Amino acid sequence: MVAVTFTNTGKTIPLDKQKAIFDKFYRLDDARSTNTGSAGLGLAIANEIVTLHDGQISIQSENRKTVFTVDIPIR
Repeated sequence: MVAVTFTNTGKTIPLDKQKAIFDKFYRLDDARSTNTGSAGLGLAIANEIVTLHDGQISIQSENRKTVFTVDIPIR
């Protein structure tokens, strides 16, 4: 497996919303809208690409730090 991590600082993503952020058109809050450029597709597309490569993407968010980890098998 190859693991790639992406770290972002800022607002913590609540545990009960972490799975939903990979759903198409999901936005974490109302402040993010198409008026600000967000369509809610980025993480859904990333998840789809990773899944098509037999990998998985996961999230850990706490203390104003969010880490996304992408695991993809080496063939």
